[in-house]
Amino acid sequence: MVKAITDADFQTSTQNGVTLVDFWAPWCGPCRMQSPIVDELAEEMEGQVEFFKMNVDEEPKTAQEFGIMSIPTMIIKKEGQVVDKLVGFHDKNRLSEILKKHL
Repeated sequence: MVKAITDADFQTSTQNGVTLVDFWAPWCGPCRMQSPIVDELAEEMEGQVEFFKMNVDEEPKTAQEFGIMSIPTMIIKKEGQVVDKLVGFHDKNRLSEILKKHL
């Protein structure tokens, strides 16, 4: 399951294990294409990776801290440290491959 997070709970939500945060906005076409892929992987990788979404319009602080200039952007963290930053649309196979290398 993909959980929505806010600027306030970003650090505590992403400090343990492998996490993926999908930075998006409702008006973003590529974000709407990426979303079902993230949802599918969240189901398939349950217990291995925690999946989060952050609406950059409602929660701009964290996006600014990470220098996110275009969306979709996904940040992968392991034990609280950023290990990958993916800008733009990624298909399911590629995204799965990237996540597995961080497990």
